[in-house]
Amino acid sequence: MGEGAVVVVGGTSGIGRELAAEYARKGAPVVVSGRDAVRATKVSEAIGGLTKGVGFDLAEPGSIRAALADIGPVRRLVIAAIERDVNSVAEYAWERAQRLVTLKLVGYLEAVHVLKDRLTPDASVVLFGGLAKERPYEGSTTVSTVNGGVSGMVRTLACELAPVRVNAIHPGIVGDSPYWLGKPLDAVISRTPLGRLVTMAEVVEAALFLLECGGVNGTDLYVDGGWLLR
Repeated sequence: MGEGAVVVVGGTSGIGRELAAEYARKGAPVVVSGRDAVRATKVSEAIGGLTKGVGFDLAEPGSIRAALADIGPVRRLVIAAIERDVNSVAEYAWERAQRLVTLKLVGYLEAVHVLKDRLTPDASVVLFGGLAKERPYEGSTTVSTVNGGVSGMVRTLACELAPVRVNAIHPGIVGDSPYWLGKPLDAVISRTPLGRLVTMAEVVEAALFLLECGGVNGTDLYVDGGWLLR
């Protein structure tokens, strides 16, 4: 691995944690963040290797700079934090929507802003969106909107941070993720040419491709098993 840490914002659970663990297995220094500093530390200890945990809430952007103050050079930055706001225009709860919008469209950018001067020349950034931006579902009004915003964010950041590469990954329904595991998803599977849902391991592989392939920049990568084709 090159000089600099791998920072995974939202790395205490789900795909973010799996990605952090993969880099730790390769011997990279890794920083995982979550909303709770104690939990982040426990997760970092469970991952092992050269992993440390920090705590801050992306929905409270003012807390980000202090939480990341002790981090040195950064070679890989992943922002995988997510919340699910079940909302609709008919029954709109603006307070919940505001939190998610702040988390994903302001918090994501503030984290990049805080670490910008610590990104190494060969650094790369991956932001997590989601396919709700292309295929909304009941209650996804805010989720679909902010995931669409991630696409615009990638394009402007790829220009502003050049030569640092910036890409986004947009998973479909990840069948073995904690959120979806055990839910009735036969209707989705029947519309997926792959004949099954994608897995967390496959999303990690796709994220690693975006992070490590030097020729990919300003790209939205869909990982859905072909779900959008039907």
